[in-house]
Amino acid sequence: MRTPELVVALDFQTSAEALDMARSLQSVTVPGQPKLWMKVGLELFVAGGPEMVRALKHMGFRVFLDLKFLDIPNTVRGAVRSAVKSGADMLNIHAIGGLDMARTALAARDEAAGEQGLAEKPLLLAVTVLTSMQDTDNPILRGNEADEVALDLAKLSRQAGLDGVVCSGREAARIKAECGADFLCLTPGIRLPDPTAPADDQRRVMTPEAAVAAGSDFLVVGRPITRAPAEKGGPAGRAREILARMASATATGKV
Repeated sequence: MRTPELVVALDFQTSAEALDMARSLQSVTVPGQPKLWMKVGLELFVAGGPEMVRALKHMGFRVFLDLKFLDIPNTVRGAVRSAVKSGADMLNIHAIGGLDMARTALAARDEAAGEQGLAEKPLLLAVTVLTSMQDTDNPILRGNEADEVALDLAKLSRQAGLDGVVCSGREAARIKAECGADFLCLTPGIRLPDPTAPADDQRRVMTPEAAVAAGSDFLVVGRPITRAPAEKGGPAGRAREILARMASATATGKV
């Protein structure tokens, strides 16, 4: 069984804020694993550009470049090549772009990794259904349940040869069953079991323990860590707490 890994979402408006947060988490380590993953999303990438990825890599972190490429295949090809050259260890596209776009993205990843002489190719995932969506609020779902749409898009991504998908923890178990245990599931919308804590803009949320039990390989956590108060140990203390919860769920196989 693959050991689930923690990805900290650096959802900040400026590079300075993001790098300050990253520095505060440099002491958080996991035995037998490299340093934590840091997620650079649209807001931070627009503010800091590829240099943000390079700065985090220089600090020893692995970087998930979360830009969710969705365009004509040739445009996505160029974007994926640039993402690989930036040093990203993991990147993503939108599965809704279809089989041709996904296969083009995969070929571009492989080409760029070869040109860079990378010993290990960056992981390429596809976004299925955003965890902020509900069944009734988006015409893309067309009245279908989000988990059914996510499963269909995961199967398409598997067919294209991608490494895995971004999905809710609620869909991870079915996706693993249909696409194989080696097909990676990255899960946003992770929240601690605190009824007073806000879900923010996430709707289909899950605790770290439940996500691990469902088979998620990567857990993305943002505000519960980056906004953790000092009395709760601050960001580093909260990250360690979540890692401990993940390890406990992995060891026991229970939620």
